[in-house]
Amino acid sequence: MAALQIADFGTASNRFREDYGRFSIDFDGREIFKQAVKGMGEAIKQVLADTGLSVDDIDLFIPHQANLRIIESLARRFSLDMSRLVVNIGRYGNTSAASIPIALTESLEAGRIQPGSRLMLAAFGAGLTRAAGPGSLGRPNDCAC
Repeated sequence: MAALQIADFGTASNRFREDYGRFSIDFDGREIFKQAVKGMGEAIKQVLADTGLSVDDIDLFIPHQANLRIIESLARRFSLDMSRLVVNIGRYGNTSAASIPIALTESLEAGRIQPGSRLMLAAFGAGLTRAAGPGSLGRPNDCAC
């Protein structure tokens, strides 16, 4: 079995069968956990290498809020104190693709992000894809475009 699989679904499914629209998701939770931590970790390393930054140069890490253990494992992987990561999953649960925008907004409102702050955003999601990217809150009229 693959780590995540939906059998007989999408373009491969028979739309004319009586129970069309009913499906089951088969997944290996441990493997997805490993892939999430590994994938986001590799994406962060790649961003750091591409930008010439180190982990110490990042003021705040904003990871996808799918699972607290994943966030804690990511922190251990980079020897980060949890205070350098945004964690709000306990308040909202897994908000899927909205988790980073919610965490970003909360961090701004709480004053954890100031002009010039260096941020690292990291996520994983559908199909076990993953991504990471740097961010910086500049002063008005600044543009890093």
